[in-house]
Amino acid sequence: MKKVVLIDDEERMLDLISLYLKPKGYKYMKFTSPLAALDYLESEGADLVLLDVMMPEMDGWETCREIRRVSDIPILMLTARTEKTDIVKGLKLGADDYIQKPFDEEELIARIEAVLRRKGPSNDTLSFKGLVLKPDSFELSFEDKAVSLTPKEFGLLSIFLQNTNKVFSREHLLTTIWGHSVVTEDRTIDSHVRNLRDKLRKAGFSVDDYLLTVWGVGYKWSE
Repeated sequence: MKKVVLIDDEERMLDLISLYLKPKGYKYMKFTSPLAALDYLESEGADLVLLDVMMPEMDGWETCREIRRVSDIPILMLTARTEKTDIVKGLKLGADDYIQKPFDEEELIARIEAVLRRKGPSNDTLSFKGLVLKPDSFELSFEDKAVSLTPKEFGLLSIFLQNTNKVFSREHLLTTIWGHSVVTEDRTIDSHVRNLRDKLRKAGFSVDDYLLTVWGVGYKWSE
């Protein structure tokens, strides 16, 4: 069952969309707060995000930007705006498609299905000594057993597995995963690396042989 996260500050719109999704077998989570939705996505993930553009707490463009910093999850933006520049802006920020309000059930479901088809199964699966990481679906397993990671832990592991034997500074990892505009401390990386190690260790993977601390610099994944 595909899980869709709905983000819109109007409760009526969330209720309408959920009425469209439920008969089609989709699981959905509704959020009027983009910040609450971002927290949920970081901890739980989803298969697709339906994201309204005009919201008071944080607009859809900024929300899209924040999602893209840690995830490649498909994003379908909902908008009452028809200006070409607004649509292009969202697509450049990482949205996969737009649908203009008002829309009907048939159009919404068709666009959702089209976006999910385009994403399809990942061809970029990363494997390392029993670890299998699937970037598009945000799945990690070790010896066929699922390992649950937050999006930022997933992002760290993706960077390491794609760049074995390369040393990454804490600053570089912060910028890559959290973004240039986020103000945080190097200890944030240390905390996430520690959590990543703990989860892989509990899964039975000998992470301490591969995820190494380079003292005074940062971290690397050694082959």
